Amino acid sequence: MWQDLFQGGSLLLPDSPSPAVLPVESGFPLPAKILTLVFVLLFLLQLKRFFELVPSLWDSVFRARGSFQLENSFRLSHDRTVLSITFILPAVLLIFRYRLYEPDFLQGLDSNLYLLSVGGVVLAYILLRLLMFLWLRPRHNRDQYNLSGRIFFTFFILLMLLVLTTVGICSLVQVNDFTIKNLIYLECAFVYGVFLLRRAQILSLFCNPFRTFLYLCGLEFFPTALLIVSAVVL
Repeated sequence: MWQDLFQGGSLLLPDSPSPAVLPVESGFPLPAKILTLVFVLLFLLQLKRFFELVPSLWDSVFRARGSFQLENSFRLSHDRTVLSITFILPAVLLIFRYRLYEPDFLQGLDSNLYLLSVGGVVLAYILLRLLMFLWLRPRHNRDQYNLSGRIFFTFFILLMLLVLTTVGICSLVQVNDFTIKNLIYLECAFVYGVFLLRRAQILSLFCNPFRTFLYLCGLEFFPTALLIVSAVVL
């Protein structure tokens, strides 16, 4: 009886071994590692100037007059601008690492091409902001107008410091990438909101409320909306 029960068995597994599974790429590709190294070296070279800038950066957050005092110092203003350019590198790396910008037309690209594409998008966004800034520049009151544009450098540095600190802490406590990505989005929205408030305050020194709003539409809302739409729709 027992022999009859086990005679009808059949082998469901394949006789031949399965093909080897391709290894999953881990970590940064070589170009990203090179960019990381370049940023670290550049930041270390500017470390002393960074610590000198910190009080002025924080003062610009809590009051609009802080931005005026920072711009009145040529050395501090210059160092701030150079430091903000340096922080473009970690911005690109964070977008790459956590897929903060991943429209459909970038799907399927390998790591190197995706990193290159992210760098191109960041550069295009910066150029668009610059073009709008130059196109809408008024004939009068250019000092306040230029100041309202340069505070972008200040808030970009503060945003990168906040995001890098958050990413570092979350990585230490092993927070998942999805949560980190959402935290970065929230921090970007918060810092951008404070930046808009400060820019509106400076623009209002020579504009009425309606004209201030129109300036914000052209200088801020249009480039940022175009970036968001390209990520969602394209």
